Amino acid sequence: MPIEEVVSILTTIWQVIENWWWVVLPFALWKPVSFLWLWWRIDTFLSKQRWITLEIKLPKILPKPIRAMEVVLSSLHAAIYQPPDLWEKWIDGQIQMSMAIEMVAIDGEPHFFIRMPVQYRDAVESSFYAQYSEIEIVEADDYTKYIPQSIPNKEWDMFGSDYKLIKDDYYPIKTYTEFETEQEKTEEKKIDPIAGLLEAMAKIKKGEQLWIQLLIEPIGDADEIKAFGQVTTKGSYSAWRKKGEALRDKLARREVTSPALKPIIQGAAEILISGPPAEEKKEERDIFPPEMKLTPGEREVLAAMEKKMSKPIFNVSGRFIYLGKRDVWFKPNFRLAFSFFNEYATNNLNALFPLGQTLTKIKKSLFFPFLNNKTLMARRHYLRCRKLFRNYIKRLSPFFPRTGGTYMLSTEEVASLFHFPSEETAPAPGVTRIESKKGTVPPSLPTE
Repeated sequence: MPIEEVVSILTTIWQVIENWWWVVLPFALWKPVSFLWLWWRIDTFLSKQRWITLEIKLPKILPKPIRAMEVVLSSLHAAIYQPPDLWEKWIDGQIQMSMAIEMVAIDGEPHFFIRMPVQYRDAVESSFYAQYSEIEIVEADDYTKYIPQSIPNKEWDMFGSDYKLIKDDYYPIKTYTEFETEQEKTEEKKIDPIAGLLEAMAKIKKGEQLWIQLLIEPIGDADEIKAFGQVTTKGSYSAWRKKGEALRDKLARREVTSPALKPIIQGAAEILISGPPAEEKKEERDIFPPEMKLTPGEREVLAAMEKKMSKPIFNVSGRFIYLGKRDVWFKPNFRLAFSFFNEYATNNLNALFPLGQTLTKIKKSLFFPFLNNKTLMARRHYLRCRKLFRNYIKRLSPFFPRTGGTYMLSTEEVASLFHFPSEETAPAPGVTRIESKKGTVPPSLPTE
């Protein structure tokens, strides 16, 4: 090819690129620009929300079983589920709001708190009072604002972590039904995992605090999105359940749909190259279905998975922070939270484990020795503590504004992690209990 033609072709190509380069930009920049746009709109939406903190005070005698908390969570799941439509998501920045349920020890005194948008207050109070008529719910100040917001600093130190599931979230953690609390007739014989946590919290000294937080966000199928012809959407319950059923069938050794037939041209080419395929021997059909060959342990796992998928599901983020003044701060006390989360671990199902990316312990790098510099490690530790502290007080997911770090738990699992024990089950001396619930004004009382 003459060089003049080559130059002409290259010139033409350059002119096309010079005049039409901008056509590629919308496709190349769509993902980062849409992410930044949503971040801005969501941040604007959250800044307009009013939040409220409610403290739940327990009575000395609480006859209700842990199952009552599961009923409360099922009620809240429907009450606070409000997914945005396309306009609300992209223009208003609306998101599905979450609610924080927290167990906190301040100077050795345990407390139960609920942090939520103010519009959910009536639904929360009615759901709790319907099952726990003996408790008292009062509005309280946000306890996190009484701590220096610059932690860690010269006077205060902290240790904490977010939590993750070690297996797929279709496998449930250990729940209250396995602690045999429902079978025991007397309160003194009941076993409650919260009891150990309250005893540990009561040993926290003055100047120390232990915070445990669960962010729960209801998961469902938005009717607004279904109207556009999408049966399931990313993050919806149906999409999650569909993948869980596929995993269940795989574990049950069920036959998957037969592979698709090869195209005619591909089949003819294979015959010309390698000859006609050998006749496959017909396999003898087994009398017993695959489900009958499962071991008792495998049946238990499948039953637990199906039970979890049959209940309302929350998207959950769990974390803890242990902090205190440096003159009284005792770092090994963070293991009090480790032991609490470990009570729900099972070897054959699932367990909660610290999320390494948010754990405030910085490990030395084997492949990048320059990161082991004392100054760099101290800086990395400080930044990780600041991020965890910010996410806790703002009630944000671990990787906000990005997704990730959360997992699906059923109402039964969340109720196992957060519920109210009676004084007989958990006789922790530091727990403030009320003698009797305050009564309301009689409706027949004249107002004039």
